[in-house]
Amino acid sequence: MEASLPFHHHHPAASSTAAHHAARLTPPPPRDPRATARWVPPAAAPARSRSPANLGLPPHPPRRLRLRLAPPRITAAVTGGPRRPRRRAPPPLECAGGSSSSLRRPREEEEEEEEEEEEEERSSTAHAGVSLVGENKVLQMSSTVPKASNIFWHDCAVGQADRQKLLKQKGCVVWITGLSGSGKSTLACTLDRELHTRGKLSYVLDGDNLRHGLNKDLGFKAEDRAENIRRVGEVAKLFADAGLVCIASFISPYRRDRESCRALLSDGSFIEVFLNMPLELCESRDPKGLYKLARAGKIKGFTGIDDPYESPLNSEIEIKEVDGVCPSPSDMAGQVVTYLEEKGFLHD
Repeated sequence: MEASLPFHHHHPAASSTAAHHAARLTPPPPRDPRATARWVPPAAAPARSRSPANLGLPPHPPRRLRLRLAPPRITAAVTGGPRRPRRRAPPPLECAGGSSSSLRRPREEEEEEEEEEEEEERSSTAHAGVSLVGENKVLQMSSTVPKASNIFWHDCAVGQADRQKLLKQKGCVVWITGLSGSGKSTLACTLDRELHTRGKLSYVLDGDNLRHGLNKDLGFKAEDRAENIRRVGEVAKLFADAGLVCIASFISPYRRDRESCRALLSDGSFIEVFLNMPLELCESRDPKGLYKLARAGKIKGFTGIDDPYESPLNSEIEIKEVDGVCPSPSDMAGQVVTYLEEKGFLHD
């Protein structure tokens, strides 16, 4: 009896696949340098399309197209400086393996970045003249905030009279004006000390000190000087309303600006003190070395050299040299204290 041999079922697809892999693993024959024809590898089996499931990825749903309508463009002409370039979002990240699926950032992050860019553009034009044109509308913006029409004054139960009664004095503004080096700061500090000794509450607003904080964004051009004095006038008015003797020490070279500060107060509570010292005396003192720099042309627009000083016409107090001698700081402060007492600002 013949031994039974195991039966092998011949599958055509299996033999075809095996032949295909054997052909790919077979190295090409050595090339004969005399031959002219190129060796052509055996034909590869047609590539079959692979689905995301073959890569171990979940099936990708069909992509839906989204149509986003861009808002109407607004053209901005900025005169304050070059416009900051707009940041572009990075391209979408492609998944490894060349899959059609991509990793896109959430829509919320893109909207947040757009809002941040718009905020940066608004802040960069805060101090510049801007003309915004869009949808047949023109909006003009300037460096000064326009006067609001929807604000209302709110009165409190405690008023100026109550504060003055508590302090046993009347609020006022002593405005000291004069050239640089005339002794304004010296008089202001001496007067402040004298009032403190008498038990009276006062506060000094010095020009250089306020330019370190409140007015540090201002220069010395005519418009900056005017804005400097306007702000100081408003602050001095608040101190006077609080019942304090506010001592403001400023060159304040323009008569119009000083009169504007006077108009903020009533009942003669604005006391202008003019230190009428000659330019030669102020320049000989030159405590900060500014006159020397101005004469050398290193400082432009310096009051008394190449910028005018408009002397007060009707100041309450005028202090000047007597027989070529300048009064001492205590004598000048005493003169101001005498005036305050006579006008009833230091009453008990």
